[in-house]
Amino acid sequence: MGRVVLVTGVARQLGGRFVRRIQRDPGVERVVGVDAVNPGHGLGGADFVRADIRQPAIARVLAEHDVDTVVHLDVTGTPLGSGGRTAVKETNVIGTMQLLGACQKSPTVRRLVVKSSTSVYGSASRDPAVFTETTPPKSLPSGGFAKDAVEVEGYVRGFARRRPDVAVCVLRFANILGPGADSPLADYFSLPVMPTVLGYDPRLQFVHEDDVVDVLRIACHEPRRGTLNSGTFNIAGDGVLLLSQCSRRLGRPTVPVLLPAVTWVGSALRTVGVTDFSPEQIRLLTHGRVVSTVQMRETLGFDPAYTTAETFWDFARSRGPGLLPPETLARAVDKVAALSSDGGATPPSAG
Repeated sequence: MGRVVLVTGVARQLGGRFVRRIQRDPGVERVVGVDAVNPGHGLGGADFVRADIRQPAIARVLAEHDVDTVVHLDVTGTPLGSGGRTAVKETNVIGTMQLLGACQKSPTVRRLVVKSSTSVYGSASRDPAVFTETTPPKSLPSGGFAKDAVEVEGYVRGFARRRPDVAVCVLRFANILGPGADSPLADYFSLPVMPTVLGYDPRLQFVHEDDVVDVLRIACHEPRRGTLNSGTFNIAGDGVLLLSQCSRRLGRPTVPVLLPAVTWVGSALRTVGVTDFSPEQIRLLTHGRVVSTVQMRETLGFDPAYTTAETFWDFARSRGPGLLPPETLARAVDKVAALSSDGGATPPSAG
């Protein structure tokens, strides 16, 4: 008998892609996809069960299908359909609690993989240059998806203590980008003009959606010789990009504004439904965040196919041309910076 893998959050593009890929793996007999809404894309030969993980009924799904591997992808920062922030938080936090409770009672579950985020480290002025998996944040996220991810990881650690027989793998993904990216940061980069914080040019890391699918597959299976796929791992492409470099590649100009004004702009954008410009998002675009991926390579045994820069290029191509050709924008930015420097003034954040 092969493995039976249950995947949550399959109505989203990433969940659907992973379901279609994992069912082709040798040793996987059956894949069960779960979501509260019907997916708008195919799931291959997987079984789809419409179920809300916030409800106790998820325990019956595990029992009826003799699930041995659970991949929890329904931890996200964006609503699906008409749901708002409240529904997202309930799914992230309450849904995770219900799912873990069901896994704890299940005699067949032997492996749990949880999608998390490097946002658990927060973003602050006193942050270290690079976060490792054991680096405590200088200030815990105070709200939004980042706070949800912190709570989710707390519940997962409690589950791991109660069920030491279950291999638990938490994957902290950097900002996920690619042609199918669906995230607040992807919405931000899709704006025709991007507001930035005056005087700051943060370092950012990205991970390609293709690499996300591949590392999830690794985490689902028995570890290769010399590797270990339980524990907590940062997942990101090599290298970093400055926010100004991102705007140049997109051909989208930036509007540097004072921090209080950025907060006001974020509120305005949320009101019209353009993007989730939360306080945690503002902190990221002010101070940035970079994580170490040594454990990802040496312990988990995963090498991303895309660097941070390659990931962003692929995302930028999928969004089409911006208001200005990237070369023209780059020349204009360099000229403004040179003039500001010659005048003895400190140039603002490049865009």
